[in-house]
Amino acid sequence: MKRCLFPGSFDPFTKGHEAIVHQALHLFDEVVIGVGINSKKQGLFNTDKKIAHISALFETEPRVRVGSFQKLTVEFCKDIAATHIVRGLRDAKDFEYERSIGHMNHAISGIETVFFLTAQAHSALNSSIIREMYQNGADISPFVTRPELLV
Repeated sequence: MKRCLFPGSFDPFTKGHEAIVHQALHLFDEVVIGVGINSKKQGLFNTDKKIAHISALFETEPRVRVGSFQKLTVEFCKDIAATHIVRGLRDAKDFEYERSIGHMNHAISGIETVFFLTAQAHSALNSSIIREMYQNGADISPFVTRPELLV
């Protein structure tokens, strides 16, 4: 079985993230969406709400699991027997950042990173901007599927 981990803070999980999972399902038997917990960062949405939101989005897809972790990504990969890490790339800046992390992850664990290009329609999606919109009362439903589940 080919299992991958799609890690992130997912604060919130956007339509761009959702599209990356669907792309990964074409290559992997199972996709585990790992909500990373960083004790040094205070997210807008709590971890339980994020997990419930993401789980609801994929409730009819048995090949998608959702969990959380608070350790190195490659250590969580080992815990769940994932052979690959999946990341989405919006632009060259994302590539430069993710490439360095991918090289380091491979160097310490042998786990490969697979990059998927974000669809052009989702390339402007940015969780930080969406959080700012949400905090100021703007409608985020064009960018986040079922945002009401985050409340």
